[in-house]
Amino acid sequence: MRRCVVLFALISTALVAQDAREVINQGVAAFKNSNYQQAIGFFQQAVSLDPNNVNAHLYLGTAYMSQWIPGAAAPENAAKAHSAEIEFRRVLELDANNTTALVSMASLAYHEAGPLMGEEKIRKLDEAMDWYKRLAAIDPTNKEAPYSMGVIAWAKWYPALMTARASVGMKPEDPGPLPEPVRGELKVKYSSLIEEGIANLDRALALDPRYDDAMAYVNLLIRERGDLRDTREEWAADKAVADAWVQKNLDTKRAKAQAGIADTPGMRGGAGGGDGSRTPVRDGGIFQPQTVNPVTKVEPVYPPLAQQARIQGTVRFTVRIAKDGSIQSVQLISGHPLLVKAAQDAVKQYVYDPVLINGEPREAITQVDINFILRN
Repeated sequence: MRRCVVLFALISTALVAQDAREVINQGVAAFKNSNYQQAIGFFQQAVSLDPNNVNAHLYLGTAYMSQWIPGAAAPENAAKAHSAEIEFRRVLELDANNTTALVSMASLAYHEAGPLMGEEKIRKLDEAMDWYKRLAAIDPTNKEAPYSMGVIAWAKWYPALMTARASVGMKPEDPGPLPEPVRGELKVKYSSLIEEGIANLDRALALDPRYDDAMAYVNLLIRERGDLRDTREEWAADKAVADAWVQKNLDTKRAKAQAGIADTPGMRGGAGGGDGSRTPVRDGGIFQPQTVNPVTKVEPVYPPLAQQARIQGTVRFTVRIAKDGSIQSVQLISGHPLLVKAAQDAVKQYVYDPVLINGEPREAITQVDINFILRN
């Protein structure tokens, strides 16, 4: 009798697992067709059927995350990020070495840090750093983990450097090093972080010698490290090394372009002038078939420091258009920090034709890309 009960339990478990897999497949199909709410419903059903199914939680977290807009302040948007985090944490409870969940948690923390300020921002960046450290320990061949840790080091250091330069009346393009006592204070606080960031980027480049994004950040960290040097000669030596990385970056990009290799952005993004004119607008969370064009479009000013460091790329925003066509809000999705402010200042001045839904002017959401391309 006991054997029959055990056999029945095993059969029931197998049937439940099979049902969960079938529901997951339905969710995947809905997700591929961009029916995200329907996909979420299927994945929630799969989780209910089989609470220990790693794939069910992973797909559910991914579906929530796909609807999350980084930087958007709406409570429902924050709820999507929170729901995604719950699912990815559950995946890691079931499979501590799941790299997809680790990457997703790191990405959530990093992009949540974007609009924050001060200690709250640092806390989120540290959280992202911890996730990437776990990923690097599990998968030493993953180049994105050390690259991202290098980017985070720069993101923590750069604002402090700019504040220090401003405090002593130095412009971003002025030669260094910084004067005392500011230099000594920054050296104590940030030297180890800068060296750790450079070391991580070196690891990424060891895994992929043509990793041009990593070259860009090595250039920045070494160039800016010069401000902490004791003499002008040491500062100039760091600048020369950074300039060599700039040239290597440009040579690598040129070689990739000639070979037809796409330039894939990492956590950075990146004037020339793209806009979101061919991107569908969204009203009430549903994409509409129409597209929008700015009737007033302002070209961004290429930041001098970004030009000096040979930084280029795309800055991407989610833009909310008011009923009268003016810009109601601009939320950063991705982009290199040296390029973001110039792009944002330009996009805030855009004006659109009013977006009409069923003949009525409506608020709408669209995506705007600003492309910064070095011309020489």
